[in-house]
Amino acid sequence: MMSFTLWDIVRNLLQAGGWTVLLTLVAFVLGGSTGLLVLYARISPQPLLHRLARAYIELFQGTPLLMQLFLVFFGLSLAGVDIPAWLAAGLALTAYTSAFLAEIWRGCVASVPRGQWEAAASLAMSRYEQMRHVILPQALRLAVAPTIGFSVQVVKATAVTSIIGFTELTKTGSALANATFQPFLVFGLVALGYFALCYPLSLLARKLERKLNVARSH
Repeated sequence: MMSFTLWDIVRNLLQAGGWTVLLTLVAFVLGGSTGLLVLYARISPQPLLHRLARAYIELFQGTPLLMQLFLVFFGLSLAGVDIPAWLAAGLALTAYTSAFLAEIWRGCVASVPRGQWEAAASLAMSRYEQMRHVILPQALRLAVAPTIGFSVQVVKATAVTSIIGFTELTKTGSALANATFQPFLVFGLVALGYFALCYPLSLLARKLERKLNVARSH
């Protein structure tokens, strides 16, 4: 039987944690970009774009991430498209993240007083110019804290990708637990790794929320 020292376990988990961070960043950057497009469609005055964006959001918010992963990974394989686990994980998490971010940001845009839209329109701004120069800068202050808060959910959601074979923190922890016969130690370290990733983000979100609330009150 192969023996593992504590450092061997920690070293492998640190490496897997790097993949967890990378997958989170990919999902957040691509999901944020896609979510911004969905947001524009969601608040568009064109009924078709509005309905499509709403259906997109409800689809990915109303179905489990695990099912979305299965559909991307196994569905494309059944269609004759071989897709690696990392790509399937990235695509599924991007869609999942974009749907939630679009709805978070829509709420922030909706909280901007209607008079701001009317003031921008009185300056003969196009809808794009209204959004870019007037509405989004105000909504951005409201969106920072909930957006960072949602990033905690994305970090934890990466654990589900272990089901399709992506070797992130949870998948590596399962393999190490089977190899070392020390599941309590291994999964305790895995939990500690997720806590180390998520807790600073939670603190940052709360700090920004308090700071922005104070700024608005003044």
